[in-house]
Amino acid sequence: MKFADTLKTLPEFSGETLVLSDSTGAEIATIANAPGTAGSFRVYAYLAQEYGMINAEAAAEGLAIFAEHTEDASRHPGKHPNIDRLIAILATGVPLNARIV
Repeated sequence: MKFADTLKTLPEFSGETLVLSDSTGAEIATIANAPGTAGSFRVYAYLAQEYGMINAEAAAEGLAIFAEHTEDASRHPGKHPNIDRLIAILATGVPLNARIV
């Protein structure tokens, strides 16, 4: 299934920004609920709701959701930073906390 099709099956979330932080509470990244990043916002919000954080299991599901974009991110590191982050979490096992503001 393509990313756009899978995205339609995920719940919608309100809020302007998803904040990702490490185990010390330090902010690592933000994802805006805005054109260009709204899909990533929705995926990360869904993963945080389902798993309580973005851990390796959540990252694996997220990479499956991103579908064809995951393949593109693997071929072009840096092009899809929100997917690159999931790849890193899967590789290292170091989770991130997520909250919507």
